[in-house]
Amino acid sequence: MTLAETCPTIRRIGVLTGGGDCPGLNAVIRAVAMDALSCGIEVVGVEDGYLGLIENRLRPIGDRDLVGILNRGGTILGSNNKSNPSAFVVGKNPPPPMGDGKPILKDVTPKCLDNLRQHGVEALVIIGGDGTLTSAATFNRLGVPTVGVPKTIDNDIVGTEITFGFQTAVAVAADAMDRCRTTADSHHRAMVVEVMGRNAGWIALHSGVAAGADVILLPEIPFDMTSIWQKIIHRSKRGRKSTLICVAEGAKPKGGQQFVGKIDPTSPDPIRLGGVGKWLADEIETQTGIEARYVVLGHVQRGGTPTAGDRVLSTILGNHAMTLLRQGKVGRMVAVQGGKLTDIDLEEPAGKQRLVTMDDPVVHAARAVGTCFGD
Repeated sequence: MTLAETCPTIRRIGVLTGGGDCPGLNAVIRAVAMDALSCGIEVVGVEDGYLGLIENRLRPIGDRDLVGILNRGGTILGSNNKSNPSAFVVGKNPPPPMGDGKPILKDVTPKCLDNLRQHGVEALVIIGGDGTLTSAATFNRLGVPTVGVPKTIDNDIVGTEITFGFQTAVAVAADAMDRCRTTADSHHRAMVVEVMGRNAGWIALHSGVAAGADVILLPEIPFDMTSIWQKIIHRSKRGRKSTLICVAEGAKPKGGQQFVGKIDPTSPDPIRLGGVGKWLADEIETQTGIEARYVVLGHVQRGGTPTAGDRVLSTILGNHAMTLLRQGKVGRMVAVQGGKLTDIDLEEPAGKQRLVTMDDPVVHAARAVGTCFGD
């Protein structure tokens, strides 16, 4: 049964991709739009995330827009991670002593609702991370039937055990570490590779295990430098040519703080982590005398062609979003739990992060093969 048959009043849906870009976004757009178009429902794409909704930049999506996008990275709609409709930056206070220099925020949600009505959009499929989905829940509460699709390479959204984009990020990071290992072997160095993940260590854990990293440092386990030095020196004495260290950007030493690379007050997520990789490499050289280098993978983990696994997952999640709309189950987020497709309340992931636990089987397996977590 089609959405048009189940919900005869809905004839046009909107699709929006918010937050940071991610491999697999286009595959979700394709799955949603092809499903809708096949049963006579018009599809409107919102450009550049919530910014396009605020600025009234919406455009029709047709069959031609969907050709060849399954394996394309990024998003054909564009995205934005600085446009929260409930707290949109409309200006800036003067600097001291006349003011505090902070951004001036305004709730522009009513304007977004007007723009949706102007374009005849009667339901939304919103694809994004926790911040994007928090705003999606707001639109659903205000009467716009909304279904969310979880997106982030960090794999840290509460309520689902995997998000699309994660598998691609892990594959990219593991490949980079494989390459770093060969050059580290050639020069008998310690090589530190810093990966993304914010406050969650999923990318570091999985890519580190995949690359056979000797040390994996996670935000969830504050590390002791002594244990890392001991690991490096022990490997050197045993004739190992190198030590490969995978560190999450949010990792921190025991009793210390996370390394902040930048603070952007105009962003809903103002803290930009970074710098732990360089700090580690410097400390290793100083304390052990062993030459160390560091690599920050950064946005390379978010770009490029999604893996086959992410393309499949994106397609499944996009299809399930349309299934929920057909069933009239709105205010929901599609999810994977216990390896099975399901859905949860759209409000559930708001303000939360899914973190690595110490009883995770990947952590257990890594310890069993001699991986040091710095604890």
